[in-house]
Amino acid sequence: MIQSTTLETHRLRLRPLEASDAPLIQQAASAREIADTMISIPHPYPPGEAEKYVAGQQAQQEAGRGVVFVIERKEDRGFCGLLELRDIVAEFSHGEMSFWLKADAWGRGYMTEAVRAAVGFGFEQLGLNRLHAFHMLRNPASGRVLAKIGFLQEGTLRQCVRKWGKLEDVALWAILRADWAG
Repeated sequence: MIQSTTLETHRLRLRPLEASDAPLIQQAASAREIADTMISIPHPYPPGEAEKYVAGQQAQQEAGRGVVFVIERKEDRGFCGLLELRDIVAEFSHGEMSFWLKADAWGRGYMTEAVRAAVGFGFEQLGLNRLHAFHMLRNPASGRVLAKIGFLQEGTLRQCVRKWGKLEDVALWAILRADWAG
């Protein structure tokens, strides 16, 4: 089992996911602008999907395969989004990072703060050697966040996913522990 903890940045608190977060997730993930560039979030977001998501993530954490952080502002504990370290393979010391913010939190540098903290957690607390992340090419903001932290784009997966009936290209980024400046 992965022991989750609360991470703090200058403006944010990344805390463990709880069952009581399901209504906040349901509401936020239901926004079309969130689903638009997230590979795995459907739109409309089905009723009850957030509860299934929370239960699934808790099972992944218990199995040692992932951890999810709720991103909230310190000033008012306002829910901003989620950040996952998932598909962790201990044998190979790697995992995937995935993240999203509510639209009203975009453009404030929150995700850069959150990703930096989570990368540190992955390398320092989980002992990972490599983290990778994907984003649809038409969402360059995610790529800019990853580049700021030190991720390198390793390639483009052409027509890798289907989103709303259209095949989409996806960028693959990664960072190694040796590249991490903290």
